[in-house]
Amino acid sequence: MSEAPARPLPQPTDLTRPYWQAAARGELHMQHCGACGRWQFYPRPFCIHCEADALQWRAVSGLGRIYTYTVNHRAPNAFMKARLPYVVAIVELDEGPRLMANVLGNAVDQAGIGKRVKVTFEAVSEEVALPQFVLLE
Repeated sequence: MSEAPARPLPQPTDLTRPYWQAAARGELHMQHCGACGRWQFYPRPFCIHCEADALQWRAVSGLGRIYTYTVNHRAPNAFMKARLPYVVAIVELDEGPRLMANVLGNAVDQAGIGKRVKVTFEAVSEEVALPQFVLLE
């Protein structure tokens, strides 16, 4: 009997660690600029809008819309082969930033541009949970 393939896991850095720590608690956090008030993702050491370094990690609602998506029928690694087919989407959060994540559930048949989604978290180890999304009714 062969062992199931391991899932590739993110490797947090000093810059991304707050994001992954929040995800492990079941919270979606993004960087918010104290100077201009804008949100951003992915993490950076300065604001992409005004170049200030007044960034804070704050919780976002986890609600958004599918900006674009694809249905994957080919797995990028052995772990994902068992999940075929699956949906990968760019989700535009209500706060503005966009991020890429899987859409779980009946998304292969139901996903569409503009469909509302909410974040959920898939615990993949004791330290790591991956933000994923599910369709809202």
